Amino acid sequence: MSEVKKIATRESYGNALVELGKKHDNLVVLDADLAAATKTGTFKKVFPERHIDCGIAEANMMGIAAGLAASGMVPFASSFAMFASGRAYEQVRNSIAYPHLNVKIGASHAGISVGEDGATHQCIEDIALMRAIPGMTVINPSDDVEAKAAVVAAYELDGPVYLRFGRLAVPVINDRPDYKFELGKGVVLREGKDVTIVATGLCVASALEAAEKLAADGIDAKLINIHTIKPLDEELIIAAAIETGKVVTVEEHSVIGGLGSAVCDCLSANAPTKVLKVGVNDVFGESGSAAKLLEKYGLDGDGVYRSVKAFV
Repeated sequence: MSEVKKIATRESYGNALVELGKKHDNLVVLDADLAAATKTGTFKKVFPERHIDCGIAEANMMGIAAGLAASGMVPFASSFAMFASGRAYEQVRNSIAYPHLNVKIGASHAGISVGEDGATHQCIEDIALMRAIPGMTVINPSDDVEAKAAVVAAYELDGPVYLRFGRLAVPVINDRPDYKFELGKGVVLREGKDVTIVATGLCVASALEAAEKLAADGIDAKLINIHTIKPLDEELIIAAAIETGKVVTVEEHSVIGGLGSAVCDCLSANAPTKVLKVGVNDVFGESGSAAKLLEKYGLDGDGVYRSVKAFV
């Protein structure tokens, strides 16, 4: 068997910006002294005149992005998720979202897979923060293919977008001819009748591995990849819940306010269903290798498999 190709979605972000920059002169990229890590340095090498390093001043960067958008440019403001959603929250809310400006926020190094950087940099609250802001579109791609498509879709959408990327290289799972990225639409990766697994981000690969293990135990899991958390594909989730009767959400994020909460909001109002939320259980992360942390917090393939099996 050939080795599975792995690419970090932050790499995909940098590469997608370059391709978009070749087509659109109004695209500008801002960074907060992290261009090497967020991979916007890739864009800077090709378009130095359209890359602005704002220094370690994320709140100011969001204000600059707002001004550029008000002037007709399409800015991608980039930093770690902890700083883009946390440190600059007020500016994102009041300067970008409130006037509904066309700013795209490229947030890298999200979740516990940041690894050795530890709890202060492992943002597991950003989806909750961003989806609570009116008019904000929230996208959490699962791999290289989806990340590149998400950047293009964000550029084409008029309005603020929060794009969530990871530090860790993850398997490429969407490299098939029939794959289609559409904002607000989930992707069914596997059909099943016993339980529905709804996953996002790097946890899609974990959920896929778990579904294969469950199949060996005679448990038929339906797997849905949700790349757009807001707006959520409620129609697909409701239909799946009615079909299987049980739903498990899996995310590299707190179980409070993220994908699990969005799914529960949807189902409680439309199709009351028993739901298990697999994620980070109201604790801070800790320092360690990404692989070990995902294992400890039950977000690797084996961990998701055990959680779903016990739930079913």
